[in-house]
This record gives sequence, structure tokens and C-alpha cells, in this order.
Amino acid sequence: MELTLKPIGLIRSPYVKRGDAPHQGKFSQEVVELEIFPEFEAGLKDIESCSHLIVLYWLDRAKRNVLITTTPHDDEEHGVFATRSPNRPNPIGFQVVKLLERKGNKLKVIGLDAFDGTPILDLKPYSVELDSVPEAQIGWFEKAKGKRGGEK
Repeated sequence: MELTLKPIGLIRSPYVKRGDAPHQGKFSQEVVELEIFPEFEAGLKDIESCSHLIVLYWLDRAKRNVLITTTPHDDEEHGVFATRSPNRPNPIGFQVVKLLERKGNKLKVIGLDAFDGTPILDLKPYSVELDSVPEAQIGWFEKAKGKRGGEK
């Protein structure tokens, strides 16, 4: 099986090294620019009608040989597929962002934690009706929150 991915653009952010970015983009108020390559600009038609977008991006600085990891939330080890660690066999980033504006092939968004120069794989509109699962849980995370008294 052959798998070929072609970036559609680059993320332009203030984050350049580990420690610059927040642990979750949701908590960032930094304005980040999504620069879509000109050959894909036609695919942005009507995107300004979307309040939020799902950004899929390639975590090009991640370690790809990690299967067991710890998180900032507790000291216990977890399988990488049970976490949101950037270090994983296929380091695909996923974030829901708020779209602020579009100017040609450039989108201004907030809520993204990716490093400057990170390749964008795809954009999709976020839908609260289709994408939200309010009852979803991560068992180990809920347990860790309980140990810390509910703090983030």
C-alpha cells in the first residue's frame, strides 16, 4: 500500500521551539496564520462562512518511534494512542480553531498550538451537530483530574 500526502499550506505561528506553545491549542489566544499554497486557494471558496475549522497538520518535529508516553496531566505511562502526545508513529495534529478572517490564501485563526512552518494537511469545517460528542470521556484523564482536585 502506498500513501502519499501533499501539504496544502504552512502554519505561521509565534511558536518556534518546544516550550513556546501551550499544551493544548484550545487555551491559546495567539493569532496564527494558515497560509494555503496558491494552487489550493480555490478550495477556500466559502470558508469565511465557517466560524470554526478543523485543522489537520503534520507534526514534522515529532518523534515517530514512541508507543508509550507520559502526559502533563499525570505521571503514569499510557499508550500513545490513548493520549494526544505529538510523538507517535504518524504524527498528525488535529485542532479545532476559530476563524477570524480570510484574506486571499491566508486565514487568521485562534486556538492553534503548532510550531511555525508546520505543514497543513487539510482543513474541514467544524460542525457542532456532526463533530461534538458531549458524553465522550478519557478514563485515565478523568481519574488524573480527580487526583488533582479537578484542576487543569
